[in-house]
Amino acid sequence: MSTSTATVAAPGGLNLVGRQLPRAAFPAIGAGAVAATVVLYVLAPITSRIQFVLIAGALYLIGQTVASIAVEGSRRATDRGVTTLVYLSFLLAVIPLVAVLASVISKGAQRVDVGFLTHSMRNIGARDAGGGIYHALIGTLEQIALASLFAVPFSLLVAIYLVEYGRGRISRTISFFVDVLTGLPSVIAGLFILAFYILALERKPTGFAGALALTILMIPVVVRSAEEMLKLVPNDLREASYALGVSRWRTIVKVVIPTALPGIITGVMLAVARVAGETAPLLLTIFGTDSINFNPFSGPQSALPLYIYSQAGQPQQVAIDRAWGAALMLIVLVMLLNAAARLIARLARIR
Repeated sequence: MSTSTATVAAPGGLNLVGRQLPRAAFPAIGAGAVAATVVLYVLAPITSRIQFVLIAGALYLIGQTVASIAVEGSRRATDRGVTTLVYLSFLLAVIPLVAVLASVISKGAQRVDVGFLTHSMRNIGARDAGGGIYHALIGTLEQIALASLFAVPFSLLVAIYLVEYGRGRISRTISFFVDVLTGLPSVIAGLFILAFYILALERKPTGFAGALALTILMIPVVVRSAEEMLKLVPNDLREASYALGVSRWRTIVKVVIPTALPGIITGVMLAVARVAGETAPLLLTIFGTDSINFNPFSGPQSALPLYIYSQAGQPQQVAIDRAWGAALMLIVLVMLLNAAARLIARLARIR
């Protein structure tokens, strides 16, 4: 029997499905909601596109619920209303993301070229049309690499301890401090490195100092993501390895970590994406420079977030265009790192 029919006959002639709204009703309700929103725009001083979408979605939800109650009953109307509310919420979450990406791409693509990627800002004034992000791109790559080198192994060891070994008060204390670090404002990490590493130890602002601040911000994200992924590894795999006489540490290295590696890589990329756009810690630790500095352990260094901050704060249009171009390249950089990490995780996955 076909399941697409509106009614199903049961013994005794009972209707098990009931009446349903025709498919043509939903486009009609949507068109009515848009038309009513247009009328409101004419009568009321409303000019925002976001308000248009919100009002149209609310009117569609109300119209669908009323029509569904009249035809299908309150139970199905509630189901349809909740489903529509979920889709509308998803749409509202996607619209800002698409709007931001479209704005950055449209404004940044006009400035990005080969010269923009291969030149620094040395001897370039705010009114000059030249200059590029080469020095900032080098600084960002080196600082992210150093922060990942410090944070990822340490965080993975902490997560392994919490899942495989941690019991009692010590484990709860570590989890508490990881939770505290998760909500730590980024500027506090920068202030800590400024006070301890630069002022107390009398070190100069360098890319290494910026990497230390980024490390503090990466640790809690990597620990929590790795911990959750390690918990998802079935205990049967561990017990099978123990039954074959494999030691605990070798089971963790050869079985547990490779099984959870795709999720761990995803957590690392989330942490990288977070620190790649941080500006406040870098303002306090690397100080910025317009020249190219390949050595993160000597002298001030620049970074893409710091470059965007400095260029966007200037009134000249050429500087603002450079900021848009740097923002686009920062997004592209994060996407490339994410793609590379997923490729590595796929190649390293247990088959």
